[in-house]
Amino acid sequence: MNRIALESTQFVLGSEVVALEEEFAHYCNADYGIAVNTGTSALHLALLAAGIGTGDEVITVPFTFVATTAAICYTGAKPVFVDIDPVSYTMDVTQIEAAISERTKAILPVHLYGQPADMEPILEIARRHGLVVIEDAAQAHRAEYKGQRVGSLGDIGCFSFYPGKNLGACGEGGMVVTNNPEYERKMRMLRDWGQERKYHHVFKGYNYRMDGIQGAILRVKLRHLDKWTEARRTHAAQYDKLLASSEVSTPAVMPYSYHVYHVYAVRSPQRDWLQQILHKQGIQTGIHYPIPVHLQPAYAELGYQSGDFPHTERAAREVLSLPMYAELSLNQLEVVSAVVRENLPCMNWQKVG
Repeated sequence: MNRIALESTQFVLGSEVVALEEEFAHYCNADYGIAVNTGTSALHLALLAAGIGTGDEVITVPFTFVATTAAICYTGAKPVFVDIDPVSYTMDVTQIEAAISERTKAILPVHLYGQPADMEPILEIARRHGLVVIEDAAQAHRAEYKGQRVGSLGDIGCFSFYPGKNLGACGEGGMVVTNNPEYERKMRMLRDWGQERKYHHVFKGYNYRMDGIQGAILRVKLRHLDKWTEARRTHAAQYDKLLASSEVSTPAVMPYSYHVYHVYAVRSPQRDWLQQILHKQGIQTGIHYPIPVHLQPAYAELGYQSGDFPHTERAAREVLSLPMYAELSLNQLEVVSAVVRENLPCMNWQKVG
């Protein structure tokens, strides 16, 4: 695999990247794939291809990695937040219409933790208001909404191949998928300095090209993604069972969802205490995410305040990601779950989910 990429000396783009684009687009049931250097670049190009620019508004959620918001700001547009649903952690579709203004051009739902947002009402609202839908599927490779893979539900889907993702490169990487040939043409040029052909620059583009070696590595790993996804789902089912008698809330799976568990996020008002206990036992955990984007200093100019998005802010205080990767053993799952069960004090609080 590496020999092919190295011997061809196609270190940037090249035949391995072209093949990956075709294979990944087919995997997502989309017509086109455009490989880029990061997931953030994927979001940026998707927004640009959809014509988003200065003065426009894009509706998204504040409970996400900062890249979602950063990509909107790169275009000169303004992120407009709506709160999350407290059970699924994805966009609360009942809040979208109130956030639409005459400047709104797109809705950008996030398939957080590997669970799809509720796309049917999002698409219906978007069609009614003439808005573009761009899916942030950075954490949701292989996830499905009512039997259809994410990325191909909206107008454009964006994926990250950061090493920790369900499909991760040995470095940075990303992909945009779409069924729209005009979006595809524009994004393909924008990622390579805006070139229509060599030295003919139609747009002021970017250097967002994928390395040939990453393309070769991802082609091999893509063949294992189904197997790795099923392993994650099996681990999640084991966690669900082992933690049923504990005080933590385990992840809810929405009826429309094929959840791929990029992270397995439990929830407790004793989150910080529980994380310390697990750390002392040598068990590494994560918090995705401890500070919502609307409360980050970098985005203070948007004018949001604490209390504006109560479900987001409560989730940020309570979620804790337990170890989750395909190679986990049943013994490891049992050890982690036992520490949670044995050390979390019983409290009378209302579980969410």
